[in-house]
Amino acid sequence: MAHIKAGNDKAGHPVNIFYEDWGQGAPVVLIHGWPLDHTMWEHQAVALAQAGYRVIAYDRRGFGRSSRPWGGYDYDTLASDLNALLTELDLTGVTLVGFSMGGGEIARYIGNYGQQRVARVAFVSAVTPYMLQTTDNPDGVPQKVFDQMHEGIKKDRFAFLEGFAKDFYGQSLISHPVSQAVLNWNQTVTTLAAPNATDDCVTSFSGTDFRDDLKKITVPTLVIHGDKDQTVPFPVSGERTAKMVAGAELKVYEGAPHGLFFTDKDELTKDLLAFAGGK
Repeated sequence: MAHIKAGNDKAGHPVNIFYEDWGQGAPVVLIHGWPLDHTMWEHQAVALAQAGYRVIAYDRRGFGRSSRPWGGYDYDTLASDLNALLTELDLTGVTLVGFSMGGGEIARYIGNYGQQRVARVAFVSAVTPYMLQTTDNPDGVPQKVFDQMHEGIKKDRFAFLEGFAKDFYGQSLISHPVSQAVLNWNQTVTTLAAPNATDDCVTSFSGTDFRDDLKKITVPTLVIHGDKDQTVPFPVSGERTAKMVAGAELKVYEGAPHGLFFTDKDELTKDLLAFAGGK
């Protein structure tokens, strides 16, 4: 367990990014989704390390055991944090894997810093290319959906996160793809995040346009998405991301919700192991 320093916040306080560093071999960097932390990657991280990879999984600022600054939750800053991690650890030939919001970090990192350190990238249930419905993005998600998320967070963050998790994992009265224990873990992790970070990140992942960033990706790319994702709908995101990145491979998990890192953990782990190995 360790931290790297990713600059200072506006008040001059250091921003420290927490990361786990497991195993030896070609590096795989795992970027978590909102509103979780790096522990979401438990199954994939263990399997990758056991298979001979060096696995680095970190907490986004404001989440997990990283610093909780008041600001800096825009994607340029978040990509700068990723750049600080890759630079400090001097990682090259990296496989970047981003889940949900984490896919945005991959896109903006390559858009701002290039691919010199990157061997391949995987977008898993990712928010790319552009979530928000606008005049030039008519198939996006209406602003009112994100307004309701902001309202829910501000009114009762704990109740909002509890309800959000049900759609996240596809939980319903007749469908129970994850145990109550997983939902309890999810609630603990998400409620421990900084409240300002939780709210600010909704603005970032909903309103950031990654279309130009995706055009700069030329390394091998894997796009994985569930066709029953109610959180980041497949037609808005995964389907379009795969079309925008030249040569991208698309894998659609039939019946999978957003949180497929757990509901479909074995299939995801298998696909990431194969992809990291260049297969």
